[in-house]
Amino acid sequence: MTGRQRAVLAMVCAVAVSAVYGIQPVLEAAGQDLGLGRAALGRLVAAGQIGYLAGLVLLVPLGDLFDRRRLITVHLLLTGAGAVVAATAGQGGVAIAGMAVAGLSAVVVQIAVAYVAAVSPPGERGRNIGTVTSGVVVGILGVRIVAGTLGELAGWRAVYLVIAGLCALLALAARHTLAADPHRPRARYGELLSSLGRLIAGDRLLLGRGLVAFFLFASFGTLWSGLALPLGAAPWHFGSTEIGLFGLAGLAGALGAARAGRWADRGWAFPVTGWALALLTASWLLLAQAGWSLWLLAAGVIVLDFAVQAVHVSSQHLLTTARPGRSSSVIGAYMAFYSLGSALGAITTTWAYATAGWAATSLLGAAYGALGLLVAVVTRVRTGRPGIPR
Repeated sequence: MTGRQRAVLAMVCAVAVSAVYGIQPVLEAAGQDLGLGRAALGRLVAAGQIGYLAGLVLLVPLGDLFDRRRLITVHLLLTGAGAVVAATAGQGGVAIAGMAVAGLSAVVVQIAVAYVAAVSPPGERGRNIGTVTSGVVVGILGVRIVAGTLGELAGWRAVYLVIAGLCALLALAARHTLAADPHRPRARYGELLSSLGRLIAGDRLLLGRGLVAFFLFASFGTLWSGLALPLGAAPWHFGSTEIGLFGLAGLAGALGAARAGRWADRGWAFPVTGWALALLTASWLLLAQAGWSLWLLAAGVIVLDFAVQAVHVSSQHLLTTARPGRSSSVIGAYMAFYSLGSALGAITTTWAYATAGWAATSLLGAAYGALGLLVAVVTRVRTGRPGIPR
């Protein structure tokens, strides 16, 4: 796999997840423009998340049936179409529908990961997955900075028009840069869907890694869905632009974990998972200091995002190695755990903050990390040798 192909797929991942998370920095402005009350603003965010979860179940398994290069192109165009609908909507319901479509097809991220696993030599699979999935973190964190600034300069609609344009350009780039997927159909679509439940229940490696992802991204969601609360309060009173800049610290940490793929290629995926989850849990000691030290907070953000990316890449390497013939279905099932964990973190972080402030939120985030570490240790013992589903 060439460096140019890795770069294109990394950008595909970044832009696709931006379609899901791009509304968050401009949520209030979008709600006012569309005539939505404060209580209804959550629907704009939830639409993309619900669409994404549905896409993991309904669309990602298609990668086990059809040429993934073609699927990547089609899904990018659909994501762009959903973004255009949202950007041009005159009513809240239309914007919500557009974001749902964009979220549904944004699962092109998982199809891209499965494509990388299929075309990469075994000794380079982890490295390539690590590079491509770095685009996911760039999209999730980077869009907070870009969308916040662009929203202030040109309005919230400009954010989704830019995303739509980038989707169209990347669809063209993917079509002409990526090689045809050597995969050949092995089953019917209905058979793949009906077998997902049995796959999760019967594969200890997938179930274990899915539960790790659930708690991993619950901790991640606790930070990034709740960080604006202490930073917007005394003594800082930061606005959305200043808060968004903390995404730079997260990017630094996530990109610093790019070598996690190389470690997985060397057979270190399980030990990397253990120490990274321990590091994640410990990072909340730094994050808890947000009320008085921005330097310690920034350090905690870097450590947490480094740990999250290291575990995420290691898990995907193990799963695609263990199930090469069903990599799309396996990644889709794994990412369903990710999506549910992110939602749990987003919901509980506001509850914890309202109950007992940022200290309670930090304790909650650390608890999610510790539970992820416990699951990793228990399932490592029961699963046995890496890559062998039991």
